[in-house]
Amino acid sequence: MKRSALPLHATRMAALALALVTLAGCDTLNDWFASDRVNYKATSIAPPLNVPSDLQTTQTQEKYVAPPANLALGGAPTRAVTAAGNATEGVPNAQDPLGMHIERDGDHRWLVVDGRTPEQLWPQLQEFWQENGFALKTDAPATGIMTTDWAENRANIPDDWFRRTIGKVVDFAYSSGTRDSFRTLVSRGPNEATDISITHSAMEEMLTGQDKTSSRWVERPRDPALEALFLDKLMQKFGLTDAQSKQLITDARPATAPVTVDVAGGAATLDLQESFDRAWLRVGLALDRTNFAVDNRDREKGIYYVRYADSMQELKKEGLLGKLFYSGNSKKPAQEFLVNVRPKGDTLTQVAVVDANGQVDTSSDAQHIVSLLHAQLN
Repeated sequence: MKRSALPLHATRMAALALALVTLAGCDTLNDWFASDRVNYKATSIAPPLNVPSDLQTTQTQEKYVAPPANLALGGAPTRAVTAAGNATEGVPNAQDPLGMHIERDGDHRWLVVDGRTPEQLWPQLQEFWQENGFALKTDAPATGIMTTDWAENRANIPDDWFRRTIGKVVDFAYSSGTRDSFRTLVSRGPNEATDISITHSAMEEMLTGQDKTSSRWVERPRDPALEALFLDKLMQKFGLTDAQSKQLITDARPATAPVTVDVAGGAATLDLQESFDRAWLRVGLALDRTNFAVDNRDREKGIYYVRYADSMQELKKEGLLGKLFYSGNSKKPAQEFLVNVRPKGDTLTQVAVVDANGQVDTSSDAQHIVSLLHAQLN
């Protein structure tokens, strides 16, 4: 654990006080869009583990390799030019003059890029996270799942007089006491569009003991404003101006539909009053807002493979400091659940937790997942 050049309790209490003052003043998304609110590029990452010379590196399956920048049909697609003069990744149309728009479900937003496939946008998403200072932990274009490793937002460290002087020499010793990770879900949407969502996860180092000289990591709530900030940055990478991207976030289109519970045979399922395409996306977003992580998904079968996500264990194993101190004796892998999204008609979709045979799972754990999804989808 990195230590501040100041005593641990003094640094942490100063950071907490600054955070409370900052949160009190952040009443709008515009506060988050200031250029100094995020800085992950200065984060130091533990060195990679070396493979012994007598062992061969495991070959990656071809289906999990990201598509090359020069796609089969003549390289990356040419950007379209909007009426406003932007060269954008999205293809402009009557509904979307900029070739893209933002939709929202509650406090969760996602980007819809018109006329582009997930395969065409994937290399740029890789570049986007790397340019913002993140290493990728999961990079699976076959499933549309991309997650970053845990990283520290250096902008959260108080910029006091001591750091501005002594910190110029020992700035690496300062720590904000927080770690962030982001999951990107990339889905093939209707009408030849691509849906891109970004979900934030966070951990915080809390002081413990009477003298506050020890600490432990605890989970923090996701930050919708931070998610919106990275969507804003992503739209600018895709060709929009700062003003255009912020306006699209302000004008986010609501994408909600009624959700009802259907109880039959002692097991609850959910009915969504919308098409499979839209329900598939909303269920993925809802799962991201629970403590269940999506490890894999199969759109053709309508299955999300999920497990309970223990952020503490993930931080220990794969965080900035965990690679140095984690012993490797992990707990037994969490049980996997299958969340099935299946159409019951053109405008009705059923959501259920099923077993390996496709039958509705009546266990208490499965029904708990259904209850969580119902709460999130409403």
